[in-house]
Amino acid sequence: MNRWLLLATAIVLEVAGTLALRAAVDHPAWYALVAVGYIGAFVALACVLRLGMGVGVAYGIWGACGVALTAVLATVFFGEPLTAPMGLGIALVIGGVLVVELGSQAAHRRGPEAGA
Repeated sequence: MNRWLLLATAIVLEVAGTLALRAAVDHPAWYALVAVGYIGAFVALACVLRLGMGVGVAYGIWGACGVALTAVLATVFFGEPLTAPMGLGIALVIGGVLVVELGSQAAHRRGPEAGA
């Protein structure tokens, strides 16, 4: 399976688990989805790493997308606020991950002996 598709799966599972955690505050039956979401997310993330994606890149993208999606979906599903400073913070996190990914690609093109 494509490592990017697996990474997207890990992100979706982690966000589902986190949103289920919020839902479980009022309805404890959601804890089952919390467990499935988090376990599935970590298994998918481990598979991404096994397929050769760098841990910094994979974890950065996973974390940034998880933060952004969770914040937006918590607004949609739970009516939680999404303020301008929060939006700026999300943009900064995503921007930071993009810089890490670009740096990773540049290092990969130079070869392993160039990095230290």
